[in-house]
Amino acid sequence: MVKLRLKRCGRKQRVIYRIVAIDVRSRREGRDLRKVGFYDPIKKKIDLNVPAILYFLEKGAQPTETVHDIFKKAEFFKELQINKKN
Repeated sequence: MVKLRLKRCGRKQRVIYRIVAIDVRSRREGRDLRKVGFYDPIKKKIDLNVPAILYFLEKGAQPTETVHDIFKKAEFFKELQINKKN
């Protein structure tokens, strides 16, 4: 099973997280299938690769709770509803 979860990057006291598609059995720093975005909690910056995220969600990938909350902050689900209506 594939999950969309955070992968820790950056240096000490200056953390940045990558949002990655990764196998459930892999560890946090393990090999990911694809990078689909990043999240900077200090600057409150979110960057998402929407087509890649949609691809993995259609294939059955599940986002973790934290990644789901990040998607809400970025209004990712509102974009999905607009695209479905059109």
